[in-house]
Amino acid sequence: SLLPPMALRARSLLLLLLWVTGQAAPVAGLGLGPDAELQIERRFVPDECPRTVRSGDFVRYHYVGTFPDGQKFDSSYDRDSTFNVFVGKGQLIAGMDQALVGMCVNERRFVKIPPKLAYGSDGVSGVIPPDSVLHFDVLLMDIWNSEDQVQIHTYFKPPSCSRTTQVSDFVRYHYNGTFLDGTLFDSSHNRMKTYDTYVGIGWLIPGMDKGLLGMCVGEKRMITIPPFLAYGEDGNGKDIPGQASLVFDVALLDLHNPKDGISIENKVVPENCERRSQSGDFLRYHYNGTLLDGTFFDSSYSQNRTFDTYIGQGYVIPGIDEGLLGVCIGEKRRIVVPPHLGYGEEGRGNIPGSAVLVFDIHVIDFHNPSDSISITSHYKPPNCSVLSKKGDYLKYHYNASLLDGTLLDSTWNLGKTYNIVLGSGQVVLGMDMGLREMCVGEKRTVIIPPHLGYGEAGVDGEVPGSAVLVFDIELLELVAGLPEGYMFIWNDEVSPNLFEEIDKDGNGEVLLEEFSEYIHAQVASGKGKLAPGFDAEMIVKNMFANQDRNGDGKVTAEEFKLKDQETKHDEL
Repeated sequence: SLLPPMALRARSLLLLLLWVTGQAAPVAGLGLGPDAELQIERRFVPDECPRTVRSGDFVRYHYVGTFPDGQKFDSSYDRDSTFNVFVGKGQLIAGMDQALVGMCVNERRFVKIPPKLAYGSDGVSGVIPPDSVLHFDVLLMDIWNSEDQVQIHTYFKPPSCSRTTQVSDFVRYHYNGTFLDGTLFDSSHNRMKTYDTYVGIGWLIPGMDKGLLGMCVGEKRMITIPPFLAYGEDGNGKDIPGQASLVFDVALLDLHNPKDGISIENKVVPENCERRSQSGDFLRYHYNGTLLDGTFFDSSYSQNRTFDTYIGQGYVIPGIDEGLLGVCIGEKRRIVVPPHLGYGEEGRGNIPGSAVLVFDIHVIDFHNPSDSISITSHYKPPNCSVLSKKGDYLKYHYNASLLDGTLLDSTWNLGKTYNIVLGSGQVVLGMDMGLREMCVGEKRTVIIPPHLGYGEAGVDGEVPGSAVLVFDIELLELVAGLPEGYMFIWNDEVSPNLFEEIDKDGNGEVLLEEFSEYIHAQVASGKGKLAPGFDAEMIVKNMFANQDRNGDGKVTAEEFKLKDQETKHDEL
């Protein structure tokens, strides 16, 4: 716009303006008359107008200046720059000083200024003829006052807010940056990347440093910053002009402090917690992983298997290594991990750099590689003198489950007992150990760590890898086994004519059929006993094979020997 009628100053500045724009001096316009008043036509008024121009405000506006005949004498659009000036401080012609008062940002006014409120009868030589009426088409772009501060309007605040942004915090946020007229100059959304920075230590413009303080994660606010708390008179490159007020629409996604440790919130803690996890334990747990704003990044549930790891040994990020210490089996807790204890400035996969991580953990089980089985006896009959030992044949019922109570198997549901020979390798080592020194009728619970159960592999589709197993056992029957190394024993004295008794036809040779018939007869009469729990025919065949030294299918008197006559084990 044009400057006030201060003869030499006005002339020199206007001539400078013309030199910059290259405009020629205009033709004299038509007057409104010496007593005409300022005329203002409000051609557009925005629906929202939180503030209007007052005397003393600094404004940025575009304009087109013409004479009444339509001839243009000046335009800010031609210079591709707003006109920036204080209002009411004599820096404008009187008519423009008055015309701008009361305007809203984005308001458009058409102003007719009579000579007495412009350049009067003197005009400006070669530029504004004497007694010229001036027309201005004005669009207000920006308004601020030197007394302004940062304005904050929070339009969304999450229901819970355990912590707000403080000086020296590191934040990650999205923003849209606009001028007061709504023109977008920058957006983190367009770059599809948050803006990550420290707050309050001079990494940001002063207004943003102040505007981010006190925000909650998830909060959304509008931060309006006057230019002297933004980029000032110089602006910032080609995107932000000098003396521009800035409006930032900010959504805070994340905050932490480099001094932060992890935070733990216990959600569910079992009433009975006989043991808490320690460094060196092996844990199986489920988790959901999110960012602070709730954005999901990973879940063990979606993979349909637990995450299994040692803790306190550096196998997982430091924050989880620490956060899993002291948990109970069945516990649910939330672990919040700052980035320096998570994936740091670089991030990983779909985890952005400098992100605070939230893990909702459910501990399924844990054990230590040094653990043995745990046995708890719930019932023993009054007469409990005969205890199970290696070689005994046992019949028992069981329920097998995981530590979280998930049922894996049950003989009760199948309606039949499980039958084994103790110490023969027919069950996992932990079960073999758990069934020892048990009496018929006893009920006990045996907890078996994975290295004494099904190990890291588990049983496909039945037992998860590295799972601690719980067996509730009831022993129903016990058949005493034979001494170690024997599959058949004599209950009576052995006949001195044993070979002759087996060789019924007296031909000096014993065939398998004769041998088998004789052994079974001894067992049936109670004179002999086969090892319980094994296939009797297979035992007899092995006994016969041991006596058939030359493997010709028959045993002679010379081949036949009793066990105590052998230097190595034999079945007789």
